[in-house]
Amino acid sequence: MIELLRIENLALVESVELEFGAGLNVLTGETGAGKSIVLSALALLAGGKASGEALRSGAVEGAVEAVFRMDGHQDVVRDLERRGLALDAADSPDPTAAAAEAPPELIVRRTLQPGGRGRARIGGQLVPIATLSELFGGQLEISSQHGSQALRHAETHVLALDAYAAKTSLREIVAREVARVAELDREIQALRTAEEERARRLDFLEYQRRELEQEDLDPASIAALEADHRRLTHAERLAEELATVSAALSGGDDDSVSAERAVSAARRALASAVRMDPDLASLAERLDGLESELQDVAVRAADYLAELEVDPKRLEQVESRIARLEKLRRKYGQSALEIGRQREAILREIETLTGADARIRDLEQERARRVATANETSAQLSRARAQAAKKLAKAVEAELGDLAMAGARFTVALEPWSREGASPGLETGASGRERPQFLFSANAGEAPRPIQRVASGGELSRLFLALKNSLRRADRNMVIVFDEVDAGIGGAVAERVGRVLAELSTEHQVLCITHLPQIAAFADRHFLVSKEVVRNEQAGERTRTRVARVEGEARIDELARMAGGERVTEVTREHARSLLERR
Repeated sequence: MIELLRIENLALVESVELEFGAGLNVLTGETGAGKSIVLSALALLAGGKASGEALRSGAVEGAVEAVFRMDGHQDVVRDLERRGLALDAADSPDPTAAAAEAPPELIVRRTLQPGGRGRARIGGQLVPIATLSELFGGQLEISSQHGSQALRHAETHVLALDAYAAKTSLREIVAREVARVAELDREIQALRTAEEERARRLDFLEYQRRELEQEDLDPASIAALEADHRRLTHAERLAEELATVSAALSGGDDDSVSAERAVSAARRALASAVRMDPDLASLAERLDGLESELQDVAVRAADYLAELEVDPKRLEQVESRIARLEKLRRKYGQSALEIGRQREAILREIETLTGADARIRDLEQERARRVATANETSAQLSRARAQAAKKLAKAVEAELGDLAMAGARFTVALEPWSREGASPGLETGASGRERPQFLFSANAGEAPRPIQRVASGGELSRLFLALKNSLRRADRNMVIVFDEVDAGIGGAVAERVGRVLAELSTEHQVLCITHLPQIAAFADRHFLVSKEVVRNEQAGERTRTRVARVEGEARIDELARMAGGERVTEVTREHARSLLERR
């Protein structure tokens, strides 16, 4: 409910603050005092359109601010959390555990600048103005002589009927399943549409896979191949160089100049020298090792030379494979590791694409389950709606009778859902198999017709009241605003309207603007809207609207004024007291 409403610089309002309470809150005052400004302010909080003309003359900015108590509205709280908006804990004198259990509050503020521009804030955070209607459109409903937002939109009729039938959950299931079927249809169609492209892609990937698998991409194997290629490419030069090494170490036809013979001669001479000087023994040992190393190198050089072959055909084969590897490197990566990673990626994509057929089968199976659930649930919902439509019509007509509209007729038509463009197999739309529509006739003998075509402003307000009272235990608690629900009525009928408003206010917070004391007498809180002229040295005389809560004798005086006009007498006061006593 709205705990506090503050209005600044709108129309005649300079600054007013209203502390509403639970139950029925009534605003009264003379015509032109500014009662409708409160209605306009509430409409702004619900995301209504703003006009720069609503701004108080000379003001650069107007504002409407409200404190909402949000306990019992966990869906709204979750919606706020999804949007990154937070509730405030209600003020409490106890800062301990008791304060933690205080009902959550939400501060909503909307400002208005010249030209209709403005800003909206929720919990102190800037939000798009559309967010106000998204969050509070279903929490704050306004009915006036000029139209009821709730009744003039046919889409709200289904919400009201399902709430009355206590089957809102079934409609939500149907909507969820139908939406999922639409998603599955799009996904399946996308997979099928891509079938030709998928086939082409698979052919290309398979070619790449075969191309990579034909070659041994092991790093050690590639290194051996490259070494083999170098030997075969330089075989003749290697033979010449190794022959020179062999001749130098072991000698050729004339072995007198070989390194091996020279070292051997040096070793014999040094052995003789050691006998004369033992300190030369270390040099002799090193020369012995050098002779051994030279012999080993000579043997290995001779073996390499013996095995070395000049094979042009083998070289051609190796160069062919090297060329294929270079081609793969240009396409897939310079290193064997990079090529291997690319190969794994190709294999994964092949697996994904070859699994598309299985994916389509899985999606089609899920679709069949969703369609069955939607059809079965919508059938249950249709049966519940058929029963609830009759009961609701009877209840509303009874309420209309209490509101002095005994000849009025109210019916709920269940128009079949249109199958045009429906997904195959579905026997329901997102809202069910039918489209509920409220039909109304204010006069006996007239056939009921759609509400938005036949009801006058006053009739629509009373119909809205009758409908809301019939639904008061089905709807969750909300704020309902009535403006001129008393249009064209008086006397006993007005008292009946007041009683129905009071009854409705047991389940919802009700705000009502009225001219009739019979209605105002039922209020739990009564506010008086009045005008006053103030003088300012700079601006001269200015008219402004004041709003004050009236209690006790002040309230009796206001009811007496409403009953008897400008002149309040003891007779009218007694009448006012009798109204309060009957209440």
